[in-house]
Amino acid sequence: MSITKEFDSLRIPLLDIKLATNNFGKSNCIGQGGFGKVYHGELVHSGQHVAVAVKRLDPRFGQGTAEFWQEIIVLSHYKHENIVSLLGFSNEADENVLVYEYLPNKSLDVHLGSTSLSWVDRLNICIGAARGLVHLHSSPGQVVLHRDIKSSNILLDANWNAKISDFGLSSIIPTTNKEFPFHISHAAGTPGYCDPQHVSTGFLTKEIDVYSFGVVLFEVLCGRLCTENHKDGYPTLSELAKSCYERKLMRKIALDCLQDQISPSSLDKFSTIAYRCLQRDHTKRPSISEIIRELKVALACQVSFSQF
Repeated sequence: MSITKEFDSLRIPLLDIKLATNNFGKSNCIGQGGFGKVYHGELVHSGQHVAVAVKRLDPRFGQGTAEFWQEIIVLSHYKHENIVSLLGFSNEADENVLVYEYLPNKSLDVHLGSTSLSWVDRLNICIGAARGLVHLHSSPGQVVLHRDIKSSNILLDANWNAKISDFGLSSIIPTTNKEFPFHISHAAGTPGYCDPQHVSTGFLTKEIDVYSFGVVLFEVLCGRLCTENHKDGYPTLSELAKSCYERKLMRKIALDCLQDQISPSSLDKFSTIAYRCLQRDHTKRPSISEIIRELKVALACQVSFSQF
């Protein structure tokens, strides 16, 4: 069976998508990235009217047919409450269009500097995203490496539940592969989030996602993007966070509104696991399962602290 036939049940007529998005109208556009534009709309899906986010891939921005089908393959096989749901797609008339559930609170990067997002809220978002990752890393028979974990690829639903998105660069690797970790010729990912060891060696391991997630954890604590205000010759957010951790100055780089809010024990647990994620030697990084355990402890410490 060809790959296109396998996913026939997910096909949505391009005309329906155009009607839902006002023919990809400017007023329906809700975002733009390295793939093209995203539009909001409403479609009839499984007999119900549902709000959708429609990603219209533009080949001029670097993502092509391979990434399009990889997204469909992963999201059709790996379903989880912390992974964005793919409702369908269209590849008619030279268009590559993906249709997802609509998540009204956008992506995590938009809210990093928000004063209304409490430390408990932030911890719950991190735990949710980590649960999505552990599902990918521990599926029976194979491992899914996302390879582009970043705060803009962590979406938030109406209840602030985190959902991992954007699987165009992901790799599916059988756990029976005797060459795992194996070498690839070109590293993937986004500067600032990409594992330096992966960039220098080309080896694929689960820990490339762990490193990227560690960068996100420090973004959540510091309230800014890892690339924000970065200039040549100055430390990146990751470098600054590692240095402050080693000098026991983590509270000073936390977002202002969080500095008096975070309990010492919660900050210690959180910053320690984030620091371990950024170890240059991938064998010294924690697993996603361990990250979840430590984040839960950090959450429990914060909840207990807030009750007094």
